Amino acid sequence: MSAASTAESADFRGPLDITRAATMVLDAESTVIGWSPAAAELLGYGPSDALGRPLTAFLSVRPAGGTLPAEASGAAGPGPGPPSLVGNEIHVARTRDGRELLVATATCPLPGGAGASGPGTPDRILVAAEVEALLHWESRIALLQGLATQSPVGLAIYDTDLRLSWSNTAYEREMGQPLAAFRGKRAEELYGAGSFVTPGYPHTLAGVMRQVLDTGEPVLDLHFRGQPPSDPGRDHLWSCAYYRLEDAHGHAIGVCEDAFDITDRYRVQERLTLLVEAGRRIGTVLDVATTAEEIAEVAVEDFAATVRVDVTRAAVTGETAAVGSPADMSLLRVAERSAPGSGTPDPGLPANGPTETGLPANGPAGSGPAGSGPARSGATATATVRGPAGSGGTSRPGSPGGPGSPDGPDGTSSPADSGDPSSPGSPSGPGGPRQPYPPVDYPPGSPQNRSLSSGGLVLDEGTLVIPLRTGGGILGLVTFDRGAGPDASGRTLGPDRATTFDNGEVALADELAARAAVCIDNARRYTRERTASLALQRQLLPHHLPPRSAVETAYRYLPADDVTGVGGDWFDVIPLSGTRVGLVVGDVVGHGLQAAATMGRLRTSVRAFAQLDMAPDELLTRLDDLVGQPAEDRPDARGGSVETYDVTTGATCLYAVYDPVSRRCVMARAGHLPPAIVGPGGEVSFPDLPAGPPLGLGGLPFESMEIDLPVGSLLALFTDGLVEARDHDIGRGLDTLGRVLGDRSASLEELCDRAVSELVPGGTSADDTALLLVRTRALDADRVADWELTAEPVSVGRARELATGQLEAWGLEELAFATQLVVSELVTNAVRYAGGPLGLRLIRDRTLVCEVADTGHTSPHLRHSEADDEGGRGLFIVAQLVQRWGTRYTPTGKTIWTEQALPPAGAG
Repeated sequence: MSAASTAESADFRGPLDITRAATMVLDAESTVIGWSPAAAELLGYGPSDALGRPLTAFLSVRPAGGTLPAEASGAAGPGPGPPSLVGNEIHVARTRDGRELLVATATCPLPGGAGASGPGTPDRILVAAEVEALLHWESRIALLQGLATQSPVGLAIYDTDLRLSWSNTAYEREMGQPLAAFRGKRAEELYGAGSFVTPGYPHTLAGVMRQVLDTGEPVLDLHFRGQPPSDPGRDHLWSCAYYRLEDAHGHAIGVCEDAFDITDRYRVQERLTLLVEAGRRIGTVLDVATTAEEIAEVAVEDFAATVRVDVTRAAVTGETAAVGSPADMSLLRVAERSAPGSGTPDPGLPANGPTETGLPANGPAGSGPAGSGPARSGATATATVRGPAGSGGTSRPGSPGGPGSPDGPDGTSSPADSGDPSSPGSPSGPGGPRQPYPPVDYPPGSPQNRSLSSGGLVLDEGTLVIPLRTGGGILGLVTFDRGAGPDASGRTLGPDRATTFDNGEVALADELAARAAVCIDNARRYTRERTASLALQRQLLPHHLPPRSAVETAYRYLPADDVTGVGGDWFDVIPLSGTRVGLVVGDVVGHGLQAAATMGRLRTSVRAFAQLDMAPDELLTRLDDLVGQPAEDRPDARGGSVETYDVTTGATCLYAVYDPVSRRCVMARAGHLPPAIVGPGGEVSFPDLPAGPPLGLGGLPFESMEIDLPVGSLLALFTDGLVEARDHDIGRGLDTLGRVLGDRSASLEELCDRAVSELVPGGTSADDTALLLVRTRALDADRVADWELTAEPVSVGRARELATGQLEAWGLEELAFATQLVVSELVTNAVRYAGGPLGLRLIRDRTLVCEVADTGHTSPHLRHSEADDEGGRGLFIVAQLVQRWGTRYTPTGKTIWTEQALPPAGAG
């Protein structure tokens, strides 16, 4: 804001104030005999132009072309109108440059006027100002009135001696008495016992105000703790702001205080801070015991004096959460933590007396001699887990490489680990097998037993028990106990805080337990999911790509999670009719079992659609329809709801079909990156392939692009995990990939290794990575023969002759009889049921391919003929003579194709 606008906003004179407004002196006949500079500025007429002219030359009742605006007409006529315009007349003023202004006017008669004087004698004064300026001024006055009487923020003004001189209504309510009762008092007299708790500022009110007066620098959001006179005996917390007040000459005249009571918000913030800390510290590793210890560390000492975490045996061993009666839920004590001096009896371990932490002094039976339990320090709160002698009782159960680690130092599971986790005879020590967890048995009527029986939380005086629930089962219990010890600051807590939990604290504890339950359940599911995912992915991804006549291939697959080896990316090379090959690469959102299963569904669907010889754009359209079907129609929906979250929507895919006969490649993509193409000369390009939407989103059609690929061209299909990383954008990754692929002297396997080493250093990335390299080949002209025939019966014999002659030239006389039958049947069907011209093509590859093309769009169907049927057996005979047959649709019609196995001497 400029200095001029700042001064304008600080000027509270009304627009109709005679010192600011456009002022005109009129005689009894409304002739202008006086004209102020403000009037000249508003209307553009100088005094020489205005004096002696009638007022109507400048002001009129209505605008030249119509009526007054609604907001002005309401004020000019009867009725209340806008409050700020009541009592003022509204006119339309015409400026020198022809503009019309809506102005408010007020008239003041002069002494001795009232029309008694003659022309040229001052009779009255008229002041005018723009209506918009008047409305703006009224809003500023209303703001000041609201701050003084309606604002919930306490406002007070202290003079330079720091004595209170004014306050608003909110401040009076806070003081509990009217302003007259405390005006003139110093701040220390009003809040003598309070102090600022914000670091970096003086602690007293006088110190902060004096600093603001001396420096002129305002301060904002200082937290002041004290007891207001209206609520003695209870601490409040205010958010305060201070700024210096100055007169028109810039001299300091006092300081203004804005204070807002944030006591309730501060207490909520403390609980939110604990939740944030819990979110940061709970569930850092996928280990049940570590997660249980983390919730105890978070809750002690700020929330409870003692926290005990008991987990079911099934959760510790990775089995399904327990469901049923308490007798079916065998609990193990996996974590406990207490504040110093706040030990309480443990009803779950009644055999031994309580120690300082509530744990028995001795380890479990058979674990070692008496007194060999964990050592405790009374100075700080530490966790202990009961174990045999020599266990060093302060170690965290389940820590990697520690006594609670499921794996030994060599990474293999030790024999003791496979046994009962509560077995007292299991050895333990640094680097050894898991420490045993003692079983707990709560007596009937105890809060823990009641919680297990009801499945809900139980509040019993200073003890709060919350079950760890997930997926309809119970994983264990968390017990929060508030003893009579001091709080975190060393103060002895009051009876209300030391022995009870209010509703907000119960909700907070429930949230802590819920987060811990989710993390414990995640740890339980981890091993099972990892095993299942690995097995699933091994079955879904190709382990070996067989050699193809059309292309030479190489690939690399790197999951983002190198521990589980599971991801959602996939690739495939699909043999198609006519020696063509389908190339596909895709990316599913997420990782893990769900992503791997979704990837398998999509890959299977693509292979199924590809076998129908669909064009790439049509295949993606069908795949998009499959992904985008309503959730209740999907095969994984039960009862109208999807069992797990959907990772299919948003998946991307690139599908290409390469024909080695025509050396052309047709491709389309659904939200995927375009491929990289390297020509025979080493030039690299990324074709501008039309970008369709990701699968499942719909809205836009998919488009195909056809590209000529000379023999020896390199086609690279990849996912974004290869070229995109946190430390560089996708453009840089594409440049690096193009540079690597430009080396024509390297083999495909070498190019794969170089691309991975440069783009995915270390072999891991934040996203899954798939790379498929394809080098194109072409069938020699002497291995392909095609002819064009007319749609006449005579063409059947001609087709047989052409096919027989070509087979003899290839040395495939053994296939002549079967091929004649195939050609006869297919050409006959084309002549009878379709139209011409007809096409006949033979391809000698790893099989003998016979194709007949026509202009029809109906496909023949295989059927069983009855004994008295005259026809319908031809296609059945063809199916018995060939390995495979099918229909491929084209823009001009269709092609019926068959494949026959070559005799051993003619293979290759």
